[in-house]
Amino acid sequence: MTATTALRWLFLMSVIILTIGGNILVCLAVGLSRRLWRRANCFVVSLAVADLLLGVLVLPVSATLELRNMKWPFGGTLCNIYISMDVMLCTCSILTLLAISVNRYLAISSPLSHSQSVTPQRVTLAIISIWVLSLAVAFSPIHLGWNTADYRVQNLDWEFGDEGTDNGRYCQFEWNNNYVLIYAFGSFYLPLLVMCGMYLCIFKVAREQVRRIRATTPSFVRSATAAIAREHKATVTLAAVLGAFIMCWFPYFSYFTCMGVKEKTTPPNTLHSVVLWLGYLNSTLNPILYPAFNRDFRRAYGELLRCRAPSHRTLLTHVTLHKRFTFFNLSMVSQNSNKNMATVMIDSERNLSREERHCPDNSR
Repeated sequence: MTATTALRWLFLMSVIILTIGGNILVCLAVGLSRRLWRRANCFVVSLAVADLLLGVLVLPVSATLELRNMKWPFGGTLCNIYISMDVMLCTCSILTLLAISVNRYLAISSPLSHSQSVTPQRVTLAIISIWVLSLAVAFSPIHLGWNTADYRVQNLDWEFGDEGTDNGRYCQFEWNNNYVLIYAFGSFYLPLLVMCGMYLCIFKVAREQVRRIRATTPSFVRSATAAIAREHKATVTLAAVLGAFIMCWFPYFSYFTCMGVKEKTTPPNTLHSVVLWLGYLNSTLNPILYPAFNRDFRRAYGELLRCRAPSHRTLLTHVTLHKRFTFFNLSMVSQNSNKNMATVMIDSERNLSREERHCPDNSR
């Protein structure tokens, strides 16, 4: 093993371990921390699950191909399944980011009606639709032959055990016709433009809200200010996630779009590996970006890494003790008040009896 191979192996294993561990940490943080139990974080968990599946199912195979000089010994059928999984998880990530941007826009533009418009049923339906659409977009073109020059299913004559590189075959997505333009525009460029426009509107609305808050009296706006401040922090977090997504995946789609327009299958080279793993690196960065911009995620991460009890248990304990002390105080007050009332009634009865003794009877 040469030094270059050792460095490549170390880099690839580091990306895989960080991707799997980081996204597991996101799922545990949202699941165990009561502060993170919000509807918007359902999309965050969906994104983390997609990145986690990418780290478990796709990245180890891609790393094996890199270390074996792109030799694929498992046959054409498994190659097509591997490519479909890769495309599905990538599509699911960008559609989830699109849903997150839409939800963030609704939360910023109309905070009062947000809970009525974004219900748990609609959030669940949106997440299911994203996964089903990603599954259809990924598996249909490859297994129906839409992506090849002759519109035949790729790698059907590739037998198990044939590594393929000696015959000029490579386990990669063949974008060799105009379908690449439709796919790239529909699954990447169009959602990317919508997300950028959405976040531009979000920042404009947030700036206008800050200006209005500063112009109003602080007597009745303190709670609203805190809520809007939380929304703005979440917006900055998700904008950072979107920026990382653009930097990671834009070179990938640009490169493969150019290759698809040329209608020529080229063997994987160094540039191919760089843009591919740059795109994979986005799944590693997402769990790092959440705690960097979100205090609740930082607290949940710290508690999980220190193996401490979840924050919601501590919160519930404090709340329970507070309620018990409050109930005890109220009961003592009520008992004292009852005693005082009883004393007053006894004194009044004694005064009445005294008056009856000293006053003459008018009936006689």
